[in-house]
Amino acid sequence: MPELRKDPVIGRWVIIATERGKRPTDFERIETKRGGGFCPFCPGNEAKTPPEVYAIRDPGTQRDGPGWRVRVVSNKFPALQIEGELHRKPEGIYDKMSGVGAHEVIIETTDHDHDTAHLPVEQINDLFVACRERMIDLAKDKRFRYIQVFKNHGAPAGASLEHSHTQLIATPIVPRRVVEELKGCNQHFDWKERCIFCDIVDQELTVGSRIVCVNDDYVVIVPFAPRFPFETMLIPRRHEHYFEDAYRGDFLSLARIYRETLGRMNVALGNPPFNVVLHTSPCNDWEAPRHYHWHLELIPKLTKVAGFEWGTGFYINPTPPEEAAQFLREAAVPAGPEGSQA
Repeated sequence: MPELRKDPVIGRWVIIATERGKRPTDFERIETKRGGGFCPFCPGNEAKTPPEVYAIRDPGTQRDGPGWRVRVVSNKFPALQIEGELHRKPEGIYDKMSGVGAHEVIIETTDHDHDTAHLPVEQINDLFVACRERMIDLAKDKRFRYIQVFKNHGAPAGASLEHSHTQLIATPIVPRRVVEELKGCNQHFDWKERCIFCDIVDQELTVGSRIVCVNDDYVVIVPFAPRFPFETMLIPRRHEHYFEDAYRGDFLSLARIYRETLGRMNVALGNPPFNVVLHTSPCNDWEAPRHYHWHLELIPKLTKVAGFEWGTGFYINPTPPEEAAQFLREAAVPAGPEGSQA
């Protein structure tokens, strides 16, 4: 029997179409493949990108040259531009503002053929350090209200280049999805004087059926009301409302479980295209959102949003989250690269 499930944070309803019940092998396999050709992100091609704004480098190496491990550059075709004043103005009943922001690319590795799931843990740690440092720096610009970190892996997920990379966009407004989560967190705290994400972590650890993997610092779950099949959420086990406030030492723990989660998806779903988004508290907010809890959402691209979803706001998910979590738990994750702290 199909079920309607309600997301406990923002109140969104999802249809779990149990009678369609799809296993991993039932989905069309759109495996992410590597091609040839010129890559501006590979070492030696640094002059083909905008100048780097941040890098983690080997000692003695020069900016905009080889010797980097993680490199951050401005996007050559930015969605928003950092130059200019922030002007808001009406147009009749409509509102608009100048397209001020920042759009950066975080090149995760020098190896063109390695996906994030195949990188050493230390390399993924460097990726998260780079994200943190850029978020802290961009938050100094008082025009920006939110910094969205995201990853598109594979062309169906929106990636235009194969070389493994993450992106970051700073915006002058807080995105609607984050506003909805902030409101949901505040409402839950007003009602129960507890963080909703902390409550979710406690319940999922107790129930266990939607757990994918867990360590001392983080837990990965398939949410109770997931929009998409095999959607997962990575949540800190202790309450943290800003990703930027995480201690650097924690990133090795985060890197391990992030890589493990991607590895489980690759094994269970055949190296699918996917999106990753980081949700954290807004920057330059006048009131610290103490009740918010940062997290990562990982979404493999297995289904398409169609007319019913666009027309109603409902999502139809053909795989119950308990079954998805079981498939991911049972996936045999390959050993990490040599020399990594797997």
